[in-house]
Amino acid sequence: MKISARNVLSGTVTSITPGAVDTEVVVEIAPGKSIASIITQQSVAKLGLKVGDEAYAIIKAHSVMIGKD
Repeated sequence: MKISARNVLSGTVTSITPGAVDTEVVVEIAPGKSIASIITQQSVAKLGLKVGDEAYAIIKAHSVMIGKD
């Protein structure tokens, strides 16, 4: 897989929750650390995603927000 995004986090799919239109996919990228993405149901099917699959969370954004309490 070759892509231009620099932020690629590998992990394991821990849940796939279908909604009315889109689906939430959660990938555990480290023990106790997960990242969620909302993608189309068609994309889930096209990728053949299943819980337990190895997958990548690929982040491509023009800005990143930082917060602190």
